[in-house]
Amino acid sequence: MVFGTYDIFHKGHQKFFQQAKRLGNYLIVVVARDLHVKAAKSNFPINKEVQRSKIVRRTKLADKVILGSKTHNFYRTIRTYQPAIIALGYDQKPSLRELRKDLKRHRLAKIELVRLRSYQPEIYKSSKLKAEPK
Repeated sequence: MVFGTYDIFHKGHQKFFQQAKRLGNYLIVVVARDLHVKAAKSNFPINKEVQRSKIVRRTKLADKVILGSKTHNFYRTIRTYQPAIIALGYDQKPSLRELRKDLKRHRLAKIELVRLRSYQPEIYKSSKLKAEPK
């Protein structure tokens, strides 16, 4: 299972999904809700949540694509889908240590956590791509 915004889908996201998929046999992608993106990043995403979900689905890199919880309770999402592994991007928060502690507190301690490698972050990073002039 992976979580993210995936606002401007790029090759970094593609490589992220491919790395995550190699960790197991089924990849669930959880696309962040617009309001939670706004709260975390101070701006709404360029593309709306339904649009971002459709874009991720069209890549056919994920076995299942879902929208995140409306209440931002990702532990409920994790409990519902019971992933064996949660993969985080190289720049995603929280730290693995913090997340392990939280998962344990929510009785989800058996889930393996993996931090994935970046793919050319100097080029393929949504915040950089948004900032480039068109």
